[in-house]
Amino acid sequence: MNSATATATPDRRIRPAGHTVLRPGRGSFLVHRRSVLVAAALGVLLLAAVIAYLCVGEAFVSPAEVVNVLLGKPSPDQLVVGTLRLPRLTVGLLAGLAFGIAGALVQTVARNPLASPDIIGVTHGAGAVTVAAMSFGLVSYTALPYVSVAGGIGAALLVYVFAWRRGMQASRFVLIGIGISVALGSLTQLFLTKGDALVAQQAKVWLTGSLNSRGYEQAAPLAVVLLVAVPAVLWAARAQRSASFDDDTATALGIRLNHVRLGLTALGVVLASMATGATGPVDFVALLAPQIARRLTRTAQIPLLSSALTGALVVVIADLLARRLFSPVELPVGVLTAAVGAPYLMWLIARGRSRSGGTK
Repeated sequence: MNSATATATPDRRIRPAGHTVLRPGRGSFLVHRRSVLVAAALGVLLLAAVIAYLCVGEAFVSPAEVVNVLLGKPSPDQLVVGTLRLPRLTVGLLAGLAFGIAGALVQTVARNPLASPDIIGVTHGAGAVTVAAMSFGLVSYTALPYVSVAGGIGAALLVYVFAWRRGMQASRFVLIGIGISVALGSLTQLFLTKGDALVAQQAKVWLTGSLNSRGYEQAAPLAVVLLVAVPAVLWAARAQRSASFDDDTATALGIRLNHVRLGLTALGVVLASMATGATGPVDFVALLAPQIARRLTRTAQIPLLSSALTGALVVVIADLLARRLFSPVELPVGVLTAAVGAPYLMWLIARGRSRSGGTK
């Protein structure tokens, strides 16, 4: 999950601008210097946001006491920081990491900045199946993240089947995904009207994407999936370059492009679905994070590490504002991310239309 472009290079003379050659042992790797600096800066900003999140609330806690709690030292603010704020923060951090990586992978496969798990139907599929399980009492709440994965995978398969026509065309992939998203959204509303009224109300709150009452119970399965997925993400960081080729170039190079795209998509779907199960559909994080990371690093491929850190930073800041902006009323974090993401999506669409109009 490195933000560096790590590819073996046997010759010192072959060094693209802005890269540094590392030679651990017999191998040699190209590292994009700006990506490393951006990832480091995002890490510092995320640490500052975490401290601010744990300090700010109805009762302000000093940064020194927050550090004491994080280090396991005795503190009078253990209840506020360690019991009330830290578990919720943990879920937000993990979900933001997962959404950031998932968005980067889906946009890489689709080769379209408009593509993200919440746009092409993955989170809607996870949401529809989860709401059905909640409304009809089919499973326990601890099993909801796994139910979400099943729904996300099912939605992704639908998009893949309908979009496939002797290959995967990016525009068709996105348009069919949007259509399936609309259909799944209608199906979700149907489940809400047919289930128990009280549970349906809880499901509506979940659908807005909220970290309220979230804790280690929701964080644990997401953390396990992220840890297990580390080798796959490392592979994905190298496979992104292959996925950016067109079909003819990939065929000439002997690359099984469809296998690479399928692997990247499957990884993104699982991560997005698990994050949705833990927090609900926090819209537009997976859309925003990869594009912000790419613009900061100025790389050809979306840097996975920077995208993950950006996703976590967006979720943490959005939830902090959701808690305090209209205190004592708490907004769902999904409301804040949608308020930022929706105008950005419209700007992307308008920008794409103006470019296509200028080429005519």
